[in-house]
Formats: sequence, structure tokens, C-alpha cells
Amino acid sequence: SSVALAFHCPADMKKIDDAMAKDPKLTAAQMTEVKKLRADGEALHKSGKHQESVDTLAKAMKILGV
Repeated sequence: SSVALAFHCPADMKKIDDAMAKDPKLTAAQMTEVKKLRADGEALHKSGKHQESVDTLAKAMKILGV
């Protein structure tokens, strides 16, 4: 199952990027939080911490409603 998780992170990052490109109706604080979570999720992915990455990216997607 770890192989499946490894490919999950980039898909989640793309969902976040796509949602952000649509100029979502978020407060400045929410936008800052989403950008931080997105960056943290990518850093975790690159360091091999895929479950933590998926969990972090999920928080950003929840804020975005995706």
C-alpha cells in the first residue's frame, strides 16, 4: 500500500493547485493556511513521509472544499 500512497501526494498537490488557480473564495488567513499546508505537504512528500504528506494535503483540500 505504500506504493499507492507515493503516487497519491502529487495528485493531491495538483487538486490543490487547480483549485487555487480558480481564485477560490477564501479569506486571506485561509489562503495563507492553504499555501503553507501545500508547501509542507510537498516537503513531506519529497522527504518520503507520504502518509504525513497525504494528511497535510487533505487539510488544505478541506479548506478549499475539494
